[in-house]
Amino acid sequence: MPVTSTVSRVQALAASWRADDFTLEPVTAEIGAGRLIAIIGPSGAGKTTLLELLAGVRTPTRGQVTQPPEVGFVPQDDIVHTHLPLRRTLSYAARLRGEYDAAVVGEVLDTLGLTPRAGATVATLSGGERKRASIAVELLAKPDVLFLDEPTSGLDPATGRDLLRHLRSLVDAGNTVVLTTHTPSDIGLCDEVFVLAGGRLVFAGAPDAVLEHFGATTAEEVYDRLAGDLPEWSPGAVVFEPPRPVPERKRPAGPRQWWLLTARSVELLARNRLTLAILMGSPVVIALMFLMLFRPGAFDPARPSPSTTAMILFWIAFGGFFFGLTYGLSQICDEFAILRRERRAGLALLPYLLSKVAALLPLLCLVDALLLGLLAVTDRLPALDAAGNARLFGTVALASLCALTLGLLCASAVNNPSQAALTLPMLCFPQVLFVGAFLPVPVMADVGRWASYAMSNRWAFEALGHTAGLPGLWRDGGSQLGPPLLASYGDSFDHPLWASWTILAGFAVLFAALAVLVLRRKAGPAR
Repeated sequence: MPVTSTVSRVQALAASWRADDFTLEPVTAEIGAGRLIAIIGPSGAGKTTLLELLAGVRTPTRGQVTQPPEVGFVPQDDIVHTHLPLRRTLSYAARLRGEYDAAVVGEVLDTLGLTPRAGATVATLSGGERKRASIAVELLAKPDVLFLDEPTSGLDPATGRDLLRHLRSLVDAGNTVVLTTHTPSDIGLCDEVFVLAGGRLVFAGAPDAVLEHFGATTAEEVYDRLAGDLPEWSPGAVVFEPPRPVPERKRPAGPRQWWLLTARSVELLARNRLTLAILMGSPVVIALMFLMLFRPGAFDPARPSPSTTAMILFWIAFGGFFFGLTYGLSQICDEFAILRRERRAGLALLPYLLSKVAALLPLLCLVDALLLGLLAVTDRLPALDAAGNARLFGTVALASLCALTLGLLCASAVNNPSQAALTLPMLCFPQVLFVGAFLPVPVMADVGRWASYAMSNRWAFEALGHTAGLPGLWRDGGSQLGPPLLASYGDSFDHPLWASWTILAGFAVLFAALAVLVLRRKAGPAR
């Protein structure tokens, strides 16, 4: 599928990049239209850095780089969701770009030889097919130049050659493709080769010219020469064109992005049946544990059990917190590559984050209602009217929402699911120790008392105690433990419900805002 553009060249003028102990020395080069360019060199030479500078993914420390208006970038990581069918994946990607057309999706699939696999789940594709699927996502926007970071890495030689032939066919159709590679045989299919060594561009030219310059007979020998003394080479002059104004591309508005992302998140969740079963099954297991732990009748006004009622309400609040936190931690961190790709395509971060909330909060509300319902029918909750039960549910749902946004914040800050799992106990223990259930807030040490203000679960626990009428139950229930226990809690359960709910809602907004800031730093600016 050929592309058309008024600006078809990529130019770098003395573009360099420096970070920590690595420096990419100034590069001046030009990539013309309809070319297949390979960037080669030993590990650590700066191939990915140069590719990202040319693609606009990185901003040069010094110098300038200009690109056409539409640039596609495919990193080494998979940039497709594995639980969706390939055609559905491309459909969502096209809609998020505001350019959905079933014919275009079909054309991209046909161009890359993926039409027979269009209905297959991405997880079932071979390595080469998945690489082509990632390329297909970028071709939907009809980029002027397509950049790929080691597309043949991890593929067997036959699959790698097949992928290069598909890229060659794209170039023959009028596209421009730039790739990095460690595979010497890839060079033969390219029009031009950029050779890097030690963070420096040491040669650029046709494959035959590369062999001649380094005195090699094969591409493998070029790598051997790069380890020794390098022959002198001076880059040709480039007539640098200043950046031209780029017309603003039509993107879906924020609400439209939110709706598309929410629909995709729900479909991903529905198709991943094992994850869905775990998300729904674990609350049921926890509820059964509550039934085994607590005897019925603890809230009986005639003979209440003050310590048991406090523990029941605490563990309900913590259950809502735990469900929300685990749901949130399971998101985002395993799709950073996809997020960065969509961010470059114009994705706004707030709709992205809110789509996670919209997809998961109904499920959380369902499991919270299930937990309260099981406890209510087994006489482990106070006898309340419909309004009272609704207030209990509202508190637990808000506790889950707070924890969900906290989980999304932490998932945004870490780099992979393993790190997210390690944060779970770090976040849970303070919500147990400083909430005021095991040790009432008024009798805590000063540091602990101040720390309790930052615990969202404290306000959920106190709101549940207020709704359940613990002060009156403990005072009038006839239990000798009631008055001393009530005295140790002070006015913990006297705060109005709206105050606790406001604090919980404030925590949720704060965590969501911080998550957006973290994602903005990690995902980069929208193009």
